[in-house]
Amino acid sequence: LGPYACQMLGDLGADVIKVEPLEGDTNRNLGPHRNNSDMGSLYLTCNRNKRSIAVDFASPEGAALLRQLATKADIVIENFKVGGLKKYGLDWESLRAVKPNLVYCSVTGFGQTGPYANRGGYDFVAQGMGGFMAITGEEGGQPLRAGVAMADVTTGLYATISILAALRHAERTGEGQHIDISLLDTQIACLANQAMNWLVGGVDPGRLGNRHPTVVPYKTFDVADGTIIIAIGNDGQFRAFCA
Repeated sequence: LGPYACQMLGDLGADVIKVEPLEGDTNRNLGPHRNNSDMGSLYLTCNRNKRSIAVDFASPEGAALLRQLATKADIVIENFKVGGLKKYGLDWESLRAVKPNLVYCSVTGFGQTGPYANRGGYDFVAQGMGGFMAITGEEGGQPLRAGVAMADVTTGLYATISILAALRHAERTGEGQHIDISLLDTQIACLANQAMNWLVGGVDPGRLGNRHPTVVPYKTFDVADGTIIIAIGNDGQFRAFCA
């Protein structure tokens, strides 16, 4: 969750310092690996353009080191369960007391408040609960998740956009902000026109395979040498296509 937001900020030129436990990020071990190194493909995906330090912040010395580091930072991004950093003095309230203009982003499965706030979150769960899998897959078939972690990636994008807006606010006013962003919120927001079909017309879109709920023709077609995509957005395009 948080790693994608950090990665995107790094792509934009931010100096990102990733904090790992002393034994290292467990994602390092997930293959395939490059040239027999300890960096697996998932780790490389999420951690380009970052520096890394290993800190035992469960110790008083480690927590103090991170608090000191946070006072020199513009942005802090954390991906812990709600309230998990408070006992180390690394929560929003503790850090803004020493750095009022800090932008602090909490990325969770279900947000800082609400009945599911204390639950952990995974991309797969968010895709299911957020309705994405209800509209993905063949008609009459089983729900399908996207082939990549879309809830994770889009949450990282929403977090990055929010952080940049909060950073601009902090530069203008000297006031930091706490950004509360969750996988479930983001996945629901990404339902876009499918959600609006329900809100406006009470239409449950369901799974349509590659068909579009309102635009025709807009799908894949089998042809002699494979498959083609025909995506036509309006009547004028259709007339031109037929001609």
